[in-house]
Amino acid sequence: MLLDQGIREDALSFMESLKMRYTAAMLVTLLLGSKSDAEFAAKIEAVLEEFSVPSQTIVASAHKVPENVVETIQKLNADPQPQVVITVVGMSNGLGGVVAGSCVHPVITCPPAKSLEEYQVDLHSSLRMPSDVPVMTVLNPKNAALAAIRILAESDRALKEKVAKRIEKIKAEY
Repeated sequence: MLLDQGIREDALSFMESLKMRYTAAMLVTLLLGSKSDAEFAAKIEAVLEEFSVPSQTIVASAHKVPENVVETIQKLNADPQPQVVITVVGMSNGLGGVVAGSCVHPVITCPPAKSLEEYQVDLHSSLRMPSDVPVMTVLNPKNAALAAIRILAESDRALKEKVAKRIEKIKAEY
């Protein structure tokens, strides 16, 4: 029994060390279809900062510079750290589908519509994707950031604790 307990403790210690190495870094990449999407993306970045989740922002239109998008996806795929990609693009959302079709990381699209009319017209380009192109569409920029944070929190205990505390805080307000 003592041998079993020692092996168990060693295994738990080893698993814990793996966890610490695995969660040492994480990243959310915001891919914008245009520089004009930067103000909207700033709302996502603010929530990521609140949780101390690092992010980078890249402007690369799937329609105007598809080669830049392909190069960016290749770099993201080669990066071993846990990450989520959030695409921010209005009108015809080619970017979300192009990224999700080739990226190994989860992809969330958050269209920056300025009015209800824009949502009604542009939303379908984010929702209707071909099979094997898994894009999650989240309309609210704050919720897009929170969704990315929760995905990353699955492999980061400290981040998961921050998420749990935020949930408790919100619940306490009601």
